[in-house]
Amino acid sequence: MNFDISGLYAITDRKLIPENRFAETVEAAIKGGAKIIQLREKNAEEAEIIRRGKLLAGITRKYKIPLIVNDSPEIAKKTGADGVHLGGEDASVADARELLGENAIIGVSCYGEIERGIAAEKAGANYAAFGTPYPTPTKPDRKPTPFEVIKEAKQRLKIPVFAIGGITPQNAPEILQTGADGIAVITAIFGEKNPETAARTLAERFADDA
Repeated sequence: MNFDISGLYAITDRKLIPENRFAETVEAAIKGGAKIIQLREKNAEEAEIIRRGKLLAGITRKYKIPLIVNDSPEIAKKTGADGVHLGGEDASVADARELLGENAIIGVSCYGEIERGIAAEKAGANYAAFGTPYPTPTKPDRKPTPFEVIKEAKQRLKIPVFAIGGITPQNAPEILQTGADGIAVITAIFGEKNPETAARTLAERFADDA
């Protein structure tokens, strides 16, 4: 299936999503307008990540949007996910592509490094994520990435560019003015009482920017 890699990208966090409402909470975000879901499970057992991944894969297929697994191409393959998101200490794009196949979506965290994005694109990545543009509780020690980096990334890369980190409905328009193809969020959706409403509010910012 060919997916549109743009728009609102929702990333899970077990600290924010109740265990007994995990599936329905993620589905609520999709109903609100999330176009991509990433399963991000830090410090969890592999079997638990795979269980959650398979659960989410069934939901994302229903809505015909991609499921991305954070960090591990191996777990992405075991869950039947549509791709993987790679950080600086994870597998290479080439290794992930070899394992997951030519149709897999491979994203790369580029932090504030344009050259990392260029290298990722040359290696065959499908999108690049830059951040954080704002302070974020998920990465409290991360130095904010200037907007100019995202603007330059859009000028120099042909693959979609996402911004991630501290993005809210209030500052999303500012980010979208850089030309970013999408915004990736955790707390602004899953840290809210009503994830569907929160996702819809963020998704509406793309319509406002059109």
